Amino acid sequence: MDADYEIRFEPSTRRVRVELNGAWLADSARALVLHETRLPPAYYFPREDVKLALLEKSQLVTHCPFKGNASYWSVRAGGSVVEDAAWSYDEPYADAASIRGFIAFHPERVSAIYEGDDEIPHLARQSASLQAQGIAGWLLAQAWREPNPERLVDAFCRCLRSNGVPVSRMTVIMSTLHPQVFACVLAWREDSGVRVIYEPHDILSQPKFQASPFAPILRGAGGVRRRLSEPDCKLDYPVVRELHAEGATDYVAMPFRYADGQLNVLSMTSFAPGGFSIGQLGAVYEALPVLGRLLEVFAQRRTAVGLLETFLGRRTGARVLDGLVKRGDGEHIEAVVWFSDLRDSTALSQAMERDAYLEYLNRYFECLAGAIMEHDGEVLRFIGDAALAIFPVGNNAAEACRRALAAARLAGERVDADNNAHPARAPIRYGIGLHLGHVTYGNIGVPARLEFTVIGPAANTAARVESMCKTLGHRIVISSSFANACGRELMPLGRHRLKDVEGEQQLYTLAP
Repeated sequence: MDADYEIRFEPSTRRVRVELNGAWLADSARALVLHETRLPPAYYFPREDVKLALLEKSQLVTHCPFKGNASYWSVRAGGSVVEDAAWSYDEPYADAASIRGFIAFHPERVSAIYEGDDEIPHLARQSASLQAQGIAGWLLAQAWREPNPERLVDAFCRCLRSNGVPVSRMTVIMSTLHPQVFACVLAWREDSGVRVIYEPHDILSQPKFQASPFAPILRGAGGVRRRLSEPDCKLDYPVVRELHAEGATDYVAMPFRYADGQLNVLSMTSFAPGGFSIGQLGAVYEALPVLGRLLEVFAQRRTAVGLLETFLGRRTGARVLDGLVKRGDGEHIEAVVWFSDLRDSTALSQAMERDAYLEYLNRYFECLAGAIMEHDGEVLRFIGDAALAIFPVGNNAAEACRRALAAARLAGERVDADNNAHPARAPIRYGIGLHLGHVTYGNIGVPARLEFTVIGPAANTAARVESMCKTLGHRIVISSSFANACGRELMPLGRHRLKDVEGEQQLYTLAP
């Protein structure tokens, strides 16, 4: 093995035990100790010395170029389950043949590991070489493991503290591309960890933000440093004055950029005598580009999820993120199909000013589409002034029907309230058609421009049912398949022929 990176196994000279929540997971005098460059020592136990009844194989598999593929185990002990707390190499490479079938445990996921009667101290689980590299070493070896930005920022702050940086508070502000959210704020406190705050776009006009150091930094004015313990410190921002009154000694706010140039801000506060040293701030400054790239990965995922949910819907966006991105990808499902349409839209669009009509249209959609989403429906398309939505059945058609009816009632209440609040305006009038059937839920279009929607006879029938609202004079018209499944008393409207639908259909509406 190259001298710059090596793995070395040696027998433990002492009895080694692993404990979790008061239960012994392993107890062995035959444990092997793996010494691997830049990693803490790892203890491997023969399976005969492990309580396999407490372990359950998980789906996780990782790869090491020296040892091979590791399979993982979750551990159930003391009334709780710790995911992926142990691992083993069932078919190790030649360099690691001595641990074939042995099991090791993550030190940070068990309660304690003992050598003899001595518990291995937590700090001893960190390799000397990693400590020697400090913050940079942590970013290289550990930071990428964090599953979300909150955990990353918390781990980064604790890494700073373990390397002597006296940070007590940190705030990270990252602008985001979202129709409702301007920025994601991660606020870390030494005693409570990370709190996530989603700031709306109107924060940009709020005096509190305008008076903060974050506003000029996000406009490109550079950073801010205030040595709060010095008598002549400039107390020019409200947050600086507040921290000074609390006894803080140092405050620094620094910009960092994503790969596309977007500016973000990280601020740190210290209450330690003397605040931050030059070396400590230098270490953070050097680490910031790498930390920024890691945060950018999470931000891009969050942006993708937010935009997909906004423009496609929660379920549909999740399906696209899960990989249903090709034309023809999709599934056959049973669903309540909702089709609604605004009445007199052509005349209103001609009679009203453009902005007034857009406001009118959006109020109508807020009443109807908002009600759909609040009852766990999925709005798939806005077709001019019409809306197509589904309530997937799953295993309970009656429940899907009940949710659709509840959404329809809520939509009616909201439209009535909005009309009453604007008596001088043309009232919002609409029709809703509800039908239960099987649809194809997936991608259609051309390869370079797809739409994830529902197609099939049930979708067409829902639109035809809605068209009967005008003929029958009711806001809501319901098909017989829906009525048969919903388990609620509905008012029959007689049998009618629907355009392009074979035979006559018994139609219903809500009972008075």
